[in-house]
Order: sequence, then C-alpha cells, then structure tokens
Amino acid sequence: MARQTALPSQLPPRLIGREAAAAYVSLSPTIFDKLISEGRMPMPRLLTAHRKAWDVRELDLAIDNLPKEGESADNSDFGWNE
Repeated sequence: MARQTALPSQLPPRLIGREAAAAYVSLSPTIFDKLISEGRMPMPRLLTAHRKAWDVRELDLAIDNLPKEGESADNSDFGWNE
C-alpha cells in the first residue's frame, strides 16, 4: 500500500485499500467481500472512478456490531449498503 510521504509517520491513514481493510478485520479479501455483500462490512468510498478505499472508522463500527461468541447472530443489514 502506497503511503503519502507528506504525512507524519505517527498519523495512520484514514482510508485503506481492499487487502489492507480485509487484513484490518482479520479476514481474507474473499471473505471480506462476502461480508460486504451481506451488509456486515461497509461499502468502499469512491476516491476516483476506479479507486476505492475503506474508512477505518466505518470498519471499527462494523467490528463493534459483530456478534460475540455465545450471542445469537443477527443477520440484519447494518446499513452499509444504503
């Protein structure tokens, strides 16, 4: 993942690419794509017509909404696909 050299090293990027977003939530890119289609992970932001990136804050929120072990999984839409 390319990083702007103008940013201070202690400032993490807010938007990350597909593979980095999948790794951020401890998933393979294929499973990450499946969770996006199910509405359990957020849709990407469009930077340009051909460049997509995921907002780390939205990924954090999606992680917060995942069920914990022992809880019943609610397969409802989390609102990411709106």
